Amino acid sequence: MSDRIDEIESRLREMGTPPPQADGGAPEAPVLQPPEHEPGPMPMPETDLKPEAVPELKQEPAPEHAAGDLNVPEGYHVLAGGVDGRRAVGVVVSRFNGEITDRLLKRALDELEEVGVPREAIMIMPVPGAFELPLAAMALAKTRRYACIVALGCVIRGETPHFDLIAHESASGLQLAAIETGVPVAFGVLTVENSEQAEQRIDKAAEAVRSALEMADVFSQLRASAAGPLH
Repeated sequence: MSDRIDEIESRLREMGTPPPQADGGAPEAPVLQPPEHEPGPMPMPETDLKPEAVPELKQEPAPEHAAGDLNVPEGYHVLAGGVDGRRAVGVVVSRFNGEITDRLLKRALDELEEVGVPREAIMIMPVPGAFELPLAAMALAKTRRYACIVALGCVIRGETPHFDLIAHESASGLQLAAIETGVPVAFGVLTVENSEQAEQRIDKAAEAVRSALEMADVFSQLRASAAGPLH
C-alpha cells in the first residue's frame, strides 16, 4: 500500500501538483512571485494633432468719408464754382430742436461772414419744423432775389416712424425746391440718433453754406457762358 502511495506522489510531483498533506488537508496554493519590474503605463502614440486655432474677431472700422480731391484729366472743359461772398443768401431754419438749430444758425452766419457775405445780403426765415423747410426754401427761391438757399434743421430719431417720414420729406422737398426753381438749395438738416450726435455735427452748417455758394457761382458761370461757344 505504501508503495502505491509513493507511486502516486511521484507522479503528482512530475505533473507539478504538490502532494496532499499527511493530515488529509488541501495542498497549499502556490505563491505567485511579483515581476521584477512593475510595468508602467503604456506610452500614448505621438500625433501631429494641434489645438484648433480660434479665429480673431476683427473689429469693424468706423464708417467715414473718403478723403481726397477730385482730379480731372487735362484737355477737358471744366466748369467749377467757388465761394463768392458777393451774393445774396436766404437761410431757412427750423425752430424745432432749437438748442441744436440755434447753434447751426450761428455757425452758418459765422461762415457767411468769414467768406465775405454782408449781413444786409442775408435773409433769415425761421419755420416751425423740418417739415416746413421745403416750402420756405421754395418761397425764397421763387423771389429770384437770392443766389442760393441754406436750409438748417435737426431731426432726432424717436420711438415711432415719425423720424423717417420727416427726414425723407424734408430731404426730398428741399431737392424739389431746387429742381423746380433752379436756385441751389443746400441741405443743412441733421438726421441723427440722439442729441450727442447732433452736437458733433454742428459744422455741417458751414459745409452747407459753402456748398450753396459754390453751386450759385457755378450756375452764374454757366448762364454767362451759355450764349457763347465752348472754348
